Order: sequence, then structure tokens, then C-alpha cells
Amino acid sequence: MSNEINYKNNPLHGVSLKNLLIEIVDQYGFEILFAYLNINCFKTNPSIDSSVKFLKKTDWARKKVEVFYLYEYKSLPRAPFEQFSLPPRERIIPEDQAPGDPKELSLEDAERLHEKRRNKSATREQWGEQPSGKNIDPWANRKKKSR
Repeated sequence: MSNEINYKNNPLHGVSLKNLLIEIVDQYGFEILFAYLNINCFKTNPSIDSSVKFLKKTDWARKKVEVFYLYEYKSLPRAPFEQFSLPPRERIIPEDQAPGDPKELSLEDAERLHEKRRNKSATREQWGEQPSGKNIDPWANRKKKSR
């Protein structure tokens, strides 16, 4: 029995970061990428080479772009809960799920998405929750010492 995991069904398998960027920039352009991902390398003097350089140094931004590639550009269904915590390149895509055509994206859709996120964030703040859903007070569940 082999412990090897087959990642060949993952669209990121074998695709360099530069080629991934070329594909999504050709499809959407830097303006749409900035609107959806809010990463400055797509706004300030954007180029493929400078974006690759930044994304190679910045894990959170690279993961954000890879997630965008999988679920917006390749139109795959969202990852199941057990796969969600894994980096995009390590996720196992079920064999019955094949990449689809790129989604149609617009600046108006990006603005609606940002508004939805702002509202969700405001609701969390109103209820005193962090994005993880946990209470902000770290001492709230602390047991009192008995004397």
C-alpha cells in the first residue's frame, strides 16, 4: 500500500505560478484581479514578473491567488471542510470534479462581494465575535481558582 497521494486531478499540479498568473491575467486583467483579491501587486505598476516576485515571497497572497484560480477561473466547487485548511496545491480534487470554463467576473460583482463581506464583518463586530467565531475575551472561559 502506498502513502503517496495523487494530486494529478488538482488543476494546480504542474502549473508554475508564472503560468497561472499569465492565464488569469489574460482572462480577467489586473483591474479585476485587484478588485476581487485586493492585493496591491495587481494595482501599483502591475506586471507578471513583479507579481510573481511578490507572490513567491508572500504566502498568504499566493494562497489567495491559487484559491481564486481553482474556484473562480477553473470553476471547481468549493473545497469540503476537511480540505479547506490545506494549502490549495495540497488539496485533493475528487475525480468526478473536472475544471469548467472561467466564471464571468465584473467590477460590479466585485463591489457587491466587498459589500457582503463588510456587512458580515460588521455583524461579527456587533456580536463581539472574531472571524473564527470565537469570543474576543481570552479570559471568558477561564476557570476560577477555589480558595
